[in-house]
Amino acid sequence: MFKKFAALTGMIFCFISLAAGAQAENGNESFTQKHFLIHVKTSLDEDDAQICVAPNVALAALRKGHRVTLLFDGSAVTSVKKGGWFGADQTPMDKAALPERERMTLSEQFGMDLSRIPSDYGEYLAFLKSEGADLKINRTMMLLYKIEPEDIDSNLTPIMLSEMLEIIQNADHYLVY
Repeated sequence: MFKKFAALTGMIFCFISLAAGAQAENGNESFTQKHFLIHVKTSLDEDDAQICVAPNVALAALRKGHRVTLLFDGSAVTSVKKGGWFGADQTPMDKAALPERERMTLSEQFGMDLSRIPSDYGEYLAFLKSEGADLKINRTMMLLYKIEPEDIDSNLTPIMLSEMLEIIQNADHYLVY
């Protein structure tokens, strides 16, 4: 599982580096900021690898200077819902720890002190927002899963389908997990 995750993460980082928009002009580097939309549709319960790689891709794009939107949709809306048997004020993402080896890899890849790397995925979402990522959640899927706005991670903003389609239409790069 870890080998597949590591290979997938490596491929994604390569993609972002290639698609980053840095262009050489007369020996000088010029930069064109792009908008990366990361559409998170798979819940933590269904496939933890998919939902857990999305923040890594977001961080890579942010560190390259790009604009990032993480859009929670489909069954992934249940992963940012507070409540449950243990920890009524926590989401499944809050309860999912970032493995120490992943934290160390992120620290090395991005030249960040290990103490700045979040210890769980809920903290990771808050960290991405503090770094400039826009965190959205599909309000229609929330309704289908009977999730009220006050029951989601406060870092996310519920949006209607019309705004969701506008974000998808205007993204330069669209990744789905």
